Amino acid sequence: MQKPVYLDYNATTPIAPQVAEAMRPYIYENFGNPSSSHAYGTAAKKGVEKARRQVAEMLGCQTDEIIFTSGGSESNNLAIKGAAFAYREKGNHIITSAVEHPAVLDVVAYLQKEGFRITILEVDEYGWVDPEDVEKAITSDTILISIMHANNEVGTIEPVREIAAIAHEHGIVMHSDAAQSVGKIPVKVADLDVDLLSIAGHKIYAPKGIGALYVRRGVRLEKIMHGAEHEMNKRAGTENVIEIAALGQACELVEENLTTYQQHMLAMRQHLETGLQEAFPALKFNGHPTAHLPNTTNVSFYGLEANTILSELDQVAASAGAACHADQVDVSPVIAAMGIPLEYAMGTIRFSVGRNTTEEEIDFALAEIIRVIGSLQSQEQIPAVADSDKTIKLTHYTHGLGCACKLRPQLLEEVLADMKPPSDARILVGTETGDDAAVYQINEDTAIVQTVDFFTPIVDDPYYFGAISAANSLSDVYAMGAKPLFALNIVGFPSNRLPISVLREILRGAQDKAEEAGISIIGGHTVDDTEPKYGMAVTGVLSPKQLITNASSQVGDKLILTKPIGTGILTTALKQGLLDEPQANSLIATMSALNNKAGAALHQFEVHACTDVTGFGLLGHLLGMMKACDLTAVLDFAKVPIMDGVYDLAAAGVIPGGTRNNWSYTAPHTNYSERMTEIQQLILNDAQTSGGLLMALPPENANAVIAYLKDEHVIAIEIGSVENKTAGSYIIVN
Repeated sequence: MQKPVYLDYNATTPIAPQVAEAMRPYIYENFGNPSSSHAYGTAAKKGVEKARRQVAEMLGCQTDEIIFTSGGSESNNLAIKGAAFAYREKGNHIITSAVEHPAVLDVVAYLQKEGFRITILEVDEYGWVDPEDVEKAITSDTILISIMHANNEVGTIEPVREIAAIAHEHGIVMHSDAAQSVGKIPVKVADLDVDLLSIAGHKIYAPKGIGALYVRRGVRLEKIMHGAEHEMNKRAGTENVIEIAALGQACELVEENLTTYQQHMLAMRQHLETGLQEAFPALKFNGHPTAHLPNTTNVSFYGLEANTILSELDQVAASAGAACHADQVDVSPVIAAMGIPLEYAMGTIRFSVGRNTTEEEIDFALAEIIRVIGSLQSQEQIPAVADSDKTIKLTHYTHGLGCACKLRPQLLEEVLADMKPPSDARILVGTETGDDAAVYQINEDTAIVQTVDFFTPIVDDPYYFGAISAANSLSDVYAMGAKPLFALNIVGFPSNRLPISVLREILRGAQDKAEEAGISIIGGHTVDDTEPKYGMAVTGVLSPKQLITNASSQVGDKLILTKPIGTGILTTALKQGLLDEPQANSLIATMSALNNKAGAALHQFEVHACTDVTGFGLLGHLLGMMKACDLTAVLDFAKVPIMDGVYDLAAAGVIPGGTRNNWSYTAPHTNYSERMTEIQQLILNDAQTSGGLLMALPPENANAVIAYLKDEHVIAIEIGSVENKTAGSYIIVN
């Protein structure tokens, strides 16, 4: 199998063999603490100081002007915070630009909260900072200017030397983040005339977790890392000798081979850009046409979505400049600052070549890019895809994941509020509640339940996607206490991207699940779409006397949940390839399990209210229940069932956007225990796909329902209770 071509060198680089070799002595023999006076400490100390000389030689400065840090972010923090606090008596004004890395913009945002005044300069269409704008922004209180040397996203090289000259005319300290320029273009501090300059090891073929800050002699900095007097009393903490040695060797390689590196990267970039231009004449190239890093290509594909492109471009590693959601497009701040029109910005991709990139890799990448972009064009131009033996990973053909793609609760609530409620007296459940189904009374004994649900793939296997989607669609009927009668298909399918055999498998999975539920799927509707979507419109029946909604909870009710939560986080991890096979199988089994047995319990016992837990998460659906009856739910977090692996993944940042939207929506109405972490709160709001039923029932029935469902091999756990309304809160989490 072809190994994916790596074209994301601006994100990180592999460790160079010479760098790895330079680390070896400090892993085994010379492992001492550099501050120790014995032979082991002396050997380590020599390694640190050798590396300091190597870094200094690359930058053209003195060894006592180099401070080792944990990376580019810490270097930026030390430079900006350190200078801001050291020169605060002279003023409180800092100037930076709109295209800086978050490691700069987040730092100045913090300083703004501390009383500093921040000016963020706009850039032109190329992402270039005009020195004249810098001059105009300077006031008598300006103490620091921070402008990056080269932009990490579009590759524009900023006029740092000219800006530094302006800064020094006014007695202002000049800092530049050079994380992206070192190793690609000449970076000498004398040429740039900067006072502070940040570098990051993992951008120049050294490990992650090491960096350095150049501090011109005479420039004052307040420490931000306190402890012992390491690094000339600028940065406390025992030196990371292994990685410091690595950074030194990486800098020596740059000093000796920069011209060769630069020429090779430029040749590879030009080869890539020529191929892209020939294939896509209307392609928009972003960044300065001449003041540009030799390795960086940033392009915008008109009318396409970057995350959809990259999901399908699984044989090429690159970075997106925008993320498209159901209700919004999140464009990177750099692309936004450059004023790139949204129809281009949403399809922005960054390709960055490296020292090891070959022509063969570029040719392969071009072929893959042309294939993927071609398949995303209008179906009128591209014929249907033929069947092949290639394994289809369905989640790579969508930018969203299942119920996490729902419109933000706030937006949906706003839209529904503007709709005139129906006046038909036969409508037993309409838009006035948060129920996902409508109920219409036919006669005294019969009411029809109608529901519809569909979403994008949450698993790679088409069969299981169909089965899970069908189980999810049926769940709304079960949550009302109804019996499903039949269903209709709802299909969106990209016939120009996927073979029809994939659709056949989706429908087969849904059909098998419908048979398990005892119903038939009798037709439906299909459209050709840019991404696969599947769901069902389900019709059910019940007696009006047996109707259960989400709006009838009572004080004293116990809350019971019938499936564990965390599927939104787990499906996101599945798409990213982070789940092992047992985890994936467990996830699929949970989502594809019908809620029919839990629904049957609604008739076996007295249940006051019920809802199924899906896209708005456990707290979102619970909030709907409590708002409907103006009561407060008290949850015991320790009792809420959470699927294995969810904590670890959430801590690693694997959290879907829908989950964060839910969290934001429920936060004003939820009182969390002070001991609860942000991760725990997010898990409670995780956007579920085909989740369990959430029931509110009399306390005397709780144990009986749990025992009944246990006999049916259904998880049922009491997670809280319902109380009189507490001021300001619909939900309390202990």
